[in-house]
Amino acid sequence: MKLVCISDTHGDHEQVVLPAGDVLIHAGDLTGHGTRDETLAFMEWFGRQAFRHKLCVAGNHDTFMESDPVAAARFAQDNGVHLLNDSGCHLDGVSFWGSPITPRFLDWSFMRDPGAPIEAHWNLIPKDTDVLITHGPPHGILDQVQREDMALEHTGCPSLLRRIREVSPLLHLFGHIHEARGRVDADNLSYINVATMNKGYCIEHEPVSIELSVNKSGERV
Repeated sequence: MKLVCISDTHGDHEQVVLPAGDVLIHAGDLTGHGTRDETLAFMEWFGRQAFRHKLCVAGNHDTFMESDPVAAARFAQDNGVHLLNDSGCHLDGVSFWGSPITPRFLDWSFMRDPGAPIEAHWNLIPKDTDVLITHGPPHGILDQVQREDMALEHTGCPSLLRRIREVSPLLHLFGHIHEARGRVDADNLSYINVATMNKGYCIEHEPVSIELSVNKSGERV
């Protein structure tokens, strides 16, 4: 199974050149301004792509998707897209789970306070998850932003990291922190920040392609 992964396209998705694959994944911030029309336009574009399966989660810029989740889910369904909102799906023997939630910062969408409010979301992640898709990173892994004083700050979620270590998926895919794009192999899994835009909000990076193997019984290879 070939996964093709993008994130943080912020309404400029049509600039992205997609390689061939089986599953197309978008890890959030689908829109630039979070409007209804942007959301519908993205889902129509995403649904047209020549992949057997299309999966996405929302991000903190995707305001309409939080304010009207029923309509957002309908847009996705009408275009053959799996919209994962603290939910999952099984595709060809692989278990996927997705969540749009990130730690609180200012007044963006899908953000939760530390402790019980955010942990309520992470506790929903099933222990049989193979591929975890969240908008934001776990704490300390591909999560650093540069502040005005040039200091680097870790912005990922500690509670998410703890839950990932409990679940131990094969892959954790995320975006959110554009300048932290990359891959870290640790904890017997691969953490991959697949952000497509750079820090200046321009499409810069190619999609990330990943070959994922399972045997006929659905066991990891």
